[in-house]
Amino acid sequence: MMGSPEEEHGRLDDEGPQHRVTFQSGFWLFDTACTQALWQAVMGENPSHFQSPDHPVEQVDFEMVQEFIKKINALIPGLALTLPSEAQWEYACRAGTTTPFSFGHTITSAQVNFNGHFPYLPDDPKGEYRGQSVPVASLPANPWGLFEMHGNVWEWCQDTQNKTYIGAPVDGTAWIDEADEQRVLRGGAWTSNARYVRSSDRYWDHQSHHNHNVGFRCARVQVNTASQ
Repeated sequence: MMGSPEEEHGRLDDEGPQHRVTFQSGFWLFDTACTQALWQAVMGENPSHFQSPDHPVEQVDFEMVQEFIKKINALIPGLALTLPSEAQWEYACRAGTTTPFSFGHTITSAQVNFNGHFPYLPDDPKGEYRGQSVPVASLPANPWGLFEMHGNVWEWCQDTQNKTYIGAPVDGTAWIDEADEQRVLRGGAWTSNARYVRSSDRYWDHQSHHNHNVGFRCARVQVNTASQ
């Protein structure tokens, strides 16, 4: 089920209606956000504000990410990386859970790099605000072994903005209006209040937007070689 139930604390209208998605193809997802080291190896430079090879690359807009994907695919024929669809991203983030976070009904700063001064539930204690990104895979993984799906840096998806899920694809593919230059970002960041790092939270910005809290992770769709 994609989206959030109406009773979820902190829910926004763009997270509904909840709907069932059935993927037509399997896919893989990077277990971390793209690192600065990988970006540097492919692109020959590092645009990040928080310079460190093992931190996620940031200050990358959607168009820059498309150029990275084009170059890495040219370097490794058959790799066929892409950005995840919004449905793929949420499915991977949830990792089989139905709670607001893959860690359960709430989170702590020990689990997620977010602004711990603004916790999720009213009775939750305040936590740490680190004020920057952390190295990838330095916080606990979700049940499927994916790191920092909540917080650290926002992550670009393929989809363009859609203010509700009315008419959304149900096969897991990206929902794209080629005339729209607003692209979806998922996961929240080190700057975000807890409600904005929930599995179902959605955000979008112009595809030329870049900031020190915006990065990405790549996906690869499974190919059925038996039919080729």
